[in-house]
Amino acid sequence: MGPEPSTQKRPRQLTTNTREALLLRAIEEFSAEETGLIMGIAASDVLNLISVARDEVAEAPEGRVIIIEDEAVLAMDLEAIVASMGHTVCGIARSEAHAEKIAADTCVDVILSERRLTCSVGGTGRTNGTLARMGNLPRIVITALPDRLLTGEGQEPAFVMSKPYSEEQVRSTVGQAMLFSPAATKLC
Repeated sequence: MGPEPSTQKRPRQLTTNTREALLLRAIEEFSAEETGLIMGIAASDVLNLISVARDEVAEAPEGRVIIIEDEAVLAMDLEAIVASMGHTVCGIARSEAHAEKIAADTCVDVILSERRLTCSVGGTGRTNGTLARMGNLPRIVITALPDRLLTGEGQEPAFVMSKPYSEEQVRSTVGQAMLFSPAATKLC
């Protein structure tokens, strides 16, 4: 077996169970008590883990994000949240083709896209065209229909956000994705 990909080393350096607690709370929207039941720990421990996770995400490297969203208001909202986290928004694309042009001019760390603009017809979460050839970049897929993405068939996106999303969900998901990005491993 070959050497471990550098994008896998950074997440292992995080405090044990912090990612799980943060994702269950911020993304899945379980209460601290429910998260504690799932993880087999006290709710107070969940809150401590979430606090540590937020600190670790805040320490994630600043990176470059392409937003693929054709609804202008949502695109501007996502851009404001991502920029407020210290990341550079390389551009807002209304299509995958437009995103490819942006990516050709800059090194990208994370792709944040609306599902129907970059996923194959079957909704499997695979990007079409050149974005699929951009390498093993973390992709965050935003969808109102996550059950159509998470089928267990074929490759699925690493990060999924359901619509409507909250600012906390965007911050948590982008921060987590950035930990797996080229910026985290100094590849760009």
